[in-house]
Amino acid sequence: MDDARMKKSTAVRQGVVILGILAALTLIEYFIGVFLPWGWLLLLLALIKAVVVLQYFMHVSRVFSSEGGH
Repeated sequence: MDDARMKKSTAVRQGVVILGILAALTLIEYFIGVFLPWGWLLLLLALIKAVVVLQYFMHVSRVFSSEGGH
């Protein structure tokens, strides 16, 4: 039972960290969009955020692993 609780705690902690990273990137995007004319940087930040979402929330890496399983 402790192992399952530990895994859940780790997953929640990781989710909170990823949420913080995405929030920080969104704030950076906002300030760049409002104060700087750097559209290319906004595109780069959007791509970084997309990769983070795909990796940590959609678990795309599992699709390409040999372990299989869902």
